Amino acid sequence: MSESTAGRSPSAPAGRESITPVVPPVDLFASPRLQLEIEQFLYMEAKLLDDRKFAEWYTLMADDIRYWAPTRRNRLRREADKENSQRGDVALFDDNKQTLGWRVNQFLTGMHWSEDPPSRTRHIVSNVVVRQTEDPDEFEVRSNFICYRNRLERETDFWVGEREDLLRCTGPAQWRIAGRTILLDQSVVLSKNLSIFL
Repeated sequence: MSESTAGRSPSAPAGRESITPVVPPVDLFASPRLQLEIEQFLYMEAKLLDDRKFAEWYTLMADDIRYWAPTRRNRLRREADKENSQRGDVALFDDNKQTLGWRVNQFLTGMHWSEDPPSRTRHIVSNVVVRQTEDPDEFEVRSNFICYRNRLERETDFWVGEREDLLRCTGPAQWRIAGRTILLDQSVVLSKNLSIFL
């Protein structure tokens, strides 16, 4: 093999190095059965929100839940690590179990002025990737989401992004959300408010 072809695959175009695909170890990912169970849990959670069953949705939260949505900034490639706000900085949401309960109670008491009349929402969840953590009962779950909201006659909003969840198994087919990070794909929230749950 000549020096000019060393390091290139036979099919690589001249002047370009071949790219070796990175394949993560299979044992890091969930079994098909567990994958399906977690996907069904996320779909059921979305239905509770769309059906405005906020009290039932709240029971899915673990006592140590951190429900967090950092702000996002437009940064050059060399500053990609500064795109998202950090813990402790300004955030769109930064709730624990107690403050989530306050928000849910606002809906239930009818005192949430921005949700009377209430919004109609549709949560769509896809691209679910499940990975085992060091704790056998906890799983890191990444998913993409689209949330559509319609309110009154002409108010419509779309929120699109990624969720990074920590799901905890508390019994056979019983799950709790122990952590949720919501990464919206927009740096400026164009809607009037974020009075819903994502």
